[in-house]
Amino acid sequence: MLFLCHAAVPNECYLKWRDFMEKDNIQILLNCEHMESRFALIHDGKLEEYQIERKDNDPKVGDIYLGRIVNLDPLLQAAFVDIGAPKNAFLHFHEMLPGYPHLVEVYRKEQLKELEQQARSKAKNKRPRRKKTSSEETVPQELPVLEDIKITQADIPRIFKPGMNILVQVVKGPISTKGARITTDLSIPGRFLVLMPNNDHIGLSTKIEGAAERERLRKILDELKLPEGMGLICRTVGEGRRSTFFKRDLNLLLDYWQKITEGVNENRAPKLLYTEPDLIDRTIRDFVTDEIGGIIVDDKEVRKHIIETFRRIGVGKMAGKVVFYNGTKPIFEEYKINDQLKTVFQREVRLPSGGGLCIDETEALIAIDVNTGKGKNGTDQPEFILKTNLEAADEIARQLRLRNIGGLVVLDFIDMRTAKDRDELYRYMKKLVKNDRAKTKVLPLSKLGLMEMTRQREQESILDQVYTPCPYCRGRGLIKSVVTMSAEIQRRLNSVLRDKRFKDVEAVRVFMHPEVLARLRNEDAAFLQELEEKYKHELSFRADPTLHYEEFRLVDPETDAELR
Repeated sequence: MLFLCHAAVPNECYLKWRDFMEKDNIQILLNCEHMESRFALIHDGKLEEYQIERKDNDPKVGDIYLGRIVNLDPLLQAAFVDIGAPKNAFLHFHEMLPGYPHLVEVYRKEQLKELEQQARSKAKNKRPRRKKTSSEETVPQELPVLEDIKITQADIPRIFKPGMNILVQVVKGPISTKGARITTDLSIPGRFLVLMPNNDHIGLSTKIEGAAERERLRKILDELKLPEGMGLICRTVGEGRRSTFFKRDLNLLLDYWQKITEGVNENRAPKLLYTEPDLIDRTIRDFVTDEIGGIIVDDKEVRKHIIETFRRIGVGKMAGKVVFYNGTKPIFEEYKINDQLKTVFQREVRLPSGGGLCIDETEALIAIDVNTGKGKNGTDQPEFILKTNLEAADEIARQLRLRNIGGLVVLDFIDMRTAKDRDELYRYMKKLVKNDRAKTKVLPLSKLGLMEMTRQREQESILDQVYTPCPYCRGRGLIKSVVTMSAEIQRRLNSVLRDKRFKDVEAVRVFMHPEVLARLRNEDAAFLQELEEKYKHELSFRADPTLHYEEFRLVDPETDAELR
């Protein structure tokens, strides 16, 4: 169990984390609590990456399950698989083949036999116009071969059947009402390598530069003893490492795979066979590089675990960078992370030049509008517009990472007159997203002045993790105005006072929100008096602060019964 600990420690320990705090470098902050853990990566004091992890049973990206096919939908060209989650996982037909080449081979052989039988039967039934000689054959000279059997989407339901067990990996977590998305093309990431059990490809991260280094790493990978049919990818962090690091990492990954295969034989579906490491271990695996100046954590046990992990994976020199935070303020408050996080949940984000961004998350896409600041001189100058757009691009790339939003993103930059400026903005945006951990594709500015981009979305955004839609407005961010509510109350009074069921009711009392009542007593008072005279009923109105703006009640004062 993780817990916060701010116990007093000797002054030298206090100075240690204070020294790290004052350095201008890249730092990792870890806030470990019972209900959730938080990760922040800061560069020169500026928040660049942010993640939250809560203890729940939802499928995470990277988890491997033994699932059971529930049904196959040819129209959607997808299968729905039970992996033990509240909603069945979604598996595209084309994602079913990588993990089961043996089933495909069996199916192709069966299809080949059928084609051969059809060809022989056709040749046998064909009647020649002249009498056959003994040298003539009744079967065709050329029969189909295995390579002629092509597998299409229509063949998938004949290969995979409902009720069949299938080994799958989550590639996209549950989002809103949608279940997880899965694949049979498995991959298990380690510190330096990624093991691909169903793919014999050997490759290197595209971020590793230098022909000599790539050649050295490729030679190391070729010398590793890898089971037949499996492949490897060298991660960026493997650059400059000796072969010993890769051997140790590979042995660990093969051990994971051994446990998974044993689980397939021993368990009944649905069953979780491998789960992605928690936030702490993912931080060690994915973010810790030589560039990191310090890892500051507010939990002694977590610090001890990180140091032990570093030593186990052969990077013991990183242990000296792991520091226990013991300040009187919470760690995120001390490093002013909470102040920076406020922008993550705001619709508008200010830019240093005075301009701003408006970020709207919708079901279909993310819309980001760039605005110039009010009252700025020279806002029509091309140099100022380009500078603001470049500044906005910088902040957009950062906000996409911080908010963890993705899908289709449409950027409405300030209009630029020259093609040179538009091209410069496009090149700069491509450069900014190059090191984004999520796969991102950017398109040039369109004729309408919009830039379109896609960003891989693997899980819910930070906004969806932290907030839930308002039960009143249901996420619209709008409620009915007092004018609208006054009209609805008057309409309802008209309906009730005309209703024969309430002909014996002599008075009606209306309860509503105080601000709606203020409208009725002032602007609409004359109309209410007309209602009283028309229907010969006494009307009274009461404020009820507990009611929502859009709620009101009509009550019989004598019986206290609600008039519906």
